[in-house]
Amino acid sequence: MRYSKLPVEENEPYVLQDEQPYRPSWHRKVVALVLVATFCLTNPWAPTLPSFTGKHHKCHHGTQYKGEKISWQKAGEIEGRHLETSSIVVPMDQFNLTNSGDKTFNISLIRLRGKDGSPNLLLNPGGPGGSGAEFVYRRGKQLSEIVGDGYHLLSFDPRGINGSGPLASCYPDKKAAQQLSDVRDTEIVHDSPEVYAWTQNFVKACEATTGEHAGYINTPQTAADMNSILDAVGQEDLAYWGFSYGTVLGQTYASIFPNRSTRVIIDGVANNFVWYGDVFDGEQFTNTEDVLEGFFDECIKAGKNCSLSSHAKTKDELHEKVFGYLADLKAQPLSVFLNASDYGLLTYENVLFDGIFPSLYKPASWYNLADNLAQLLSGNATAAWVAYGKNGGFGIEGEANQFVTSNDGLSGPASGWPQDRETLLKQILSHVNESIFIPTENSGYYLRQQWTIPRTHNFTQKLGVQTAHPLLILSTSYDPICPLVSAVSAFEAFEDSALVEVKGYGHCSVAVTSNCLAKRVREFLYNGTLPDGHVTCDVDGPYFIKPEEDGKVVAQKHFDDPQDQKIHLAQLEMARDWEW
Repeated sequence: MRYSKLPVEENEPYVLQDEQPYRPSWHRKVVALVLVATFCLTNPWAPTLPSFTGKHHKCHHGTQYKGEKISWQKAGEIEGRHLETSSIVVPMDQFNLTNSGDKTFNISLIRLRGKDGSPNLLLNPGGPGGSGAEFVYRRGKQLSEIVGDGYHLLSFDPRGINGSGPLASCYPDKKAAQQLSDVRDTEIVHDSPEVYAWTQNFVKACEATTGEHAGYINTPQTAADMNSILDAVGQEDLAYWGFSYGTVLGQTYASIFPNRSTRVIIDGVANNFVWYGDVFDGEQFTNTEDVLEGFFDECIKAGKNCSLSSHAKTKDELHEKVFGYLADLKAQPLSVFLNASDYGLLTYENVLFDGIFPSLYKPASWYNLADNLAQLLSGNATAAWVAYGKNGGFGIEGEANQFVTSNDGLSGPASGWPQDRETLLKQILSHVNESIFIPTENSGYYLRQQWTIPRTHNFTQKLGVQTAHPLLILSTSYDPICPLVSAVSAFEAFEDSALVEVKGYGHCSVAVTSNCLAKRVREFLYNGTLPDGHVTCDVDGPYFIKPEEDGKVVAQKHFDDPQDQKIHLAQLEMARDWEW
């Protein structure tokens, strides 16, 4: 491990740049009297949550539960479990209330209830920029089957994101975003001058549009917001399951507030040392090509269940054929014409970056990817264009993502980024051989280089973090963007933690099915039980599964225990619908 030689340090108080110390005992009185209030989702930044009753809920007095400080509004049901929404107000700067003045963020909450009296399991779906409200709405059913009804599933839109405001925004409205966000950025050398010039305007627009709040949209502040959420629902200890970027948030929380960290799960782990402390992330693509090779290998093994296998006898031959085709496509894009209003070009970038790369995260999509590639190799580009090419352009999306990553890590001229374009381009080119997918990060390098919003925290990840109860760390063997080595880094940083490796492909453990993994999660959440050290779990079922025409999920393995069978089906649904 790249950080194995760092000295193990004792847990130290977290000190902000203005020398305001973190107090291990969270100031509950201040939070209760000043910050936590009862709000309905009628604030100007609130989302229109999907309603199971077909109506938008209105703000009534709501329900306040014993021991909680906020009221909840009914928002329908999911499989007989009540869905409810609320919100809280938090200071702009959680670590310095004087600095905040009267400036605040409104944090929207969503909860799928378990049994009465159950504790809350906080969830973060990743991103950064992922909406907790959407996550629970779309995947609450499957998660509740995996977790069980002994927890309420509580999630939130982090500060600046979706229903929480003020929003992290670089455009005044959607129309402006559509007009101004279009920039080509995947040809590292050719696109460099345009991306460099475009970024200068973009970073100025981010600061001008979001204003003073912009510098406080970062992970340490969001970690402190989770304390405000816990205080609002009357819960002392954190139970948490964070995916992808949610592992950055989970590690950050556990480092700043170790005494409240009693059931923390991080799944699909990012390297917190790199996230906060490195200019270039040389680790994230460690296993990306391994997943790609896994796709070809599993396709050949699947035989007729993978239509692409008809084009080759070995995985190496299949790889050669697909990338030979992509080389031709790079030299000459294809025109696709469906009708007078539906036509366009299919490019190398469409197939590699918009088709193959996202599918590496989600093995449940491999069947369709293989089918689209098989049709391409047979001379039919229609399916691939419909799936990967119709959106066109290479717009930079996810403004909240840019705020959090740039505000968290080393950004701007004071952080080691060269400020002239040519020097930055040379540094980017020095990383090109790490992965064929490096161009997906190209625009991010220029944004971090030119980011003008000052860093308002000085958090760095430490080794030797002792939490109230050790962490449970989850990873697949081959994750395309958060490699196993990053999970090992967290395993080494947090004392007595346990690492469960699912022996398969995909981003986060929920990208595949594993009853073994589900049992580890339940044992940890309900009993605090952890395996000894680094253990493994097998994947249940094949990778290439033909989607049912009616959308139903068909079990890929039989379990004698009815509960295990329900968990298996829930995992299949979760894997099919999984986004990061």
